[in-house]
Amino acid sequence: MSNAEVSLGNHSDRLNAINIFPVADGDTGTNLYLTLRAASRAASEADTADIGELLAIAGRAAMEDARGNSGTLISVFLTAMAEPLQGNTRLSAPLLATALERAQLRSWSVLSDPVPGTMLSVLEEAARAAMDTEAAQAGDDSNVGLAATLRTMMDAALAAVVHTELQLDALTQAKVVDAGGVGFLLVLDAMRAAALGEELQEELLDGLHGYDVQAPHIHSDMPRMEGVEVMCLINLSPLDAATLRLQLDELGDSVIMSAVNAVEDGYRWRVHVHTPDAGSAIDLLRTVGEPTNLTITELSADGHETNEIPEGSGIHEAHEV
Repeated sequence: MSNAEVSLGNHSDRLNAINIFPVADGDTGTNLYLTLRAASRAASEADTADIGELLAIAGRAAMEDARGNSGTLISVFLTAMAEPLQGNTRLSAPLLATALERAQLRSWSVLSDPVPGTMLSVLEEAARAAMDTEAAQAGDDSNVGLAATLRTMMDAALAAVVHTELQLDALTQAKVVDAGGVGFLLVLDAMRAAALGEELQEELLDGLHGYDVQAPHIHSDMPRMEGVEVMCLINLSPLDAATLRLQLDELGDSVIMSAVNAVEDGYRWRVHVHTPDAGSAIDLLRTVGEPTNLTITELSADGHETNEIPEGSGIHEAHEV
């Protein structure tokens, strides 16, 4: 987990520079880094050799502190990966393939309107490649089989990142790959390095369109979306969660709802939406429960100013770093 935090920290500026989808607000790198930092800190404090339990702890911490679309989806990836790995102290090719498959199914399902050409496509191709390897299909739990599967996974993920440029019109016109997809590729490489006891691939991103260090900040020239990003945690019954998703779809877009953990009469949910009006979204949330960890971010603000609304009525300003 620390590998992923370091890698995303090193690349956050360039990820921000090429961030143009779904909103050209230049914060994908920052959001991924801050979300993985929360996961890494939780994992470092965990006293367990169970990789499923470790990922679950990291995923819950990431979900609690998720930033933006990309951070929310990375949190979902971690928590979903954890489920098939519970009770295991070492990774194998079959376990990796199963965990990736679970993660990609969950990640696609948490969005109301999933879009190809994003980190979802990168995850899908990585999972498919791992499932199709000889080691995974043969049930080979050797280190050699794991190494081969991880390298096949990385090849497929890199190819998927390159392909994102052709999948979304905004990326095609800007001649750039998807920022979230690149960030997710870095997370996968950190996982590969940790599993095999190897170094991160320094040359991994060489040649990706828009990623050259001399390239301009592409996001700064793109049209900005008016409105806000609203995120929170909220306890909901299954029926209320389904109803809220439908209502948020009518109110805005980029809707993500993912269960964090079970609570009495339902689940605690991480909710994310882009909407023209924060007040309407908050009023809607409060018809079904009491939102906590509530943040409101101006989508068009150059400084990505965020209002964090704690429990109670007080509002204070906070800024991402």
